[in-house]
Amino acid sequence: MLKFCVAFAVAVYFAAMTYFFVFQRSLLYYPGHSYNLPADANANRAFKEIAVKTADGIELKGWYAPATKRGITIIFFHGNGDSLRTAAPVADPYIADGYGFLLAEYRGYSGLPGKPTEAGLYNDGHAYIQYLMAEGIDSRHIILFGHSLGTGVAVQMATEFHVGGLMLLAPYLSIPKLAQIDFPFFPSSYLALDRFDNQQKIKSIHLPLFIVNGTLDQVIPPSQGEKLYAVANEPKEFHSLPNKGHNDAFDAFAASSLDWMHRLGAQN
Repeated sequence: MLKFCVAFAVAVYFAAMTYFFVFQRSLLYYPGHSYNLPADANANRAFKEIAVKTADGIELKGWYAPATKRGITIIFFHGNGDSLRTAAPVADPYIADGYGFLLAEYRGYSGLPGKPTEAGLYNDGHAYIQYLMAEGIDSRHIILFGHSLGTGVAVQMATEFHVGGLMLLAPYLSIPKLAQIDFPFFPSSYLALDRFDNQQKIKSIHLPLFIVNGTLDQVIPPSQGEKLYAVANEPKEFHSLPNKGHNDAFDAFAASSLDWMHRLGAQN
């Protein structure tokens, strides 16, 4: 009877681990399947729809508001459950201050073709940066802004392009280290197909860095942002937002990040 119970427990464990491995991307990505024009989504009137094509042939759309008073354009990479429509309000304070703002959408999100993967999202990021550069914007006048899942895309882009700065809201060390919190009994380091290893990549980045965490974030532990900041290179700045969680920190982040960008511009 004991042997049977042990065998049954082992079988259940391996079945659960197999389920985790096979369906892990459905646990990581939560794409919406409908597309709206900026006007239909009540987005900022400065936004216009743009089209890009990735190196692997996926045709995507983003929303772009050109800069008016500032010489900087921000590219925003959103979290795993967002979309162009839900992310659009993030841009308002920056557009109002004269910055350019490009909402980058991922494959498989907002009704766009393709399925999200780590490599795929990197291809998507390349396409949006290359779009701005084709519009005559020097990469040094681009600031990358990532939230949650999007911090992994922003960090990777910062390793490949000589941009003007990197802003991370609610970043994580890596997907395996994040998965260990929710799935502590699985060897996530070996099972994860998409890793987004911010902790290792940040060490090779040498550009102005701005990291922010909400103290009440229950999705990504604030300690992961603090550890990421600890291994990052100067120049860097860290802010902890009291009583802010994972999705309610954008207003406070906007205020502090605008101050940071103003100071960054004054130094250049």
